Amino acid sequence: MPSARKKPRSPKREYKSERLELRLAPSAKRIIQQAMSVTGLAAGDLAYEGARRLLDEHQRMVLSKSDRDAFLAAIVRKPAPAPRLVEALKRHRNLFG
Repeated sequence: MPSARKKPRSPKREYKSERLELRLAPSAKRIIQQAMSVTGLAAGDLAYEGARRLLDEHQRMVLSKSDRDAFLAAIVRKPAPAPRLVEALKRHRNLFG
């Protein structure tokens, strides 16, 4: 006997009401059309998916353990100012007080 499981509710559907027009190089248009053909997605859906992925990657940074350790060490380390910087500061103080 099949169980009476309820399907999970999908979020409220957002209808497409906004327009975005683009000028593209012919090669870019061909690539987009090829992607549309391969995926079955509309150009707007492809643009949305690409933008969403790009933003996901931008907002999330995954570091290896050695990269994380190097990053934290660089933040903690307080190097002495370079001699040219010290001289520039002295000149500035002499000129402007």
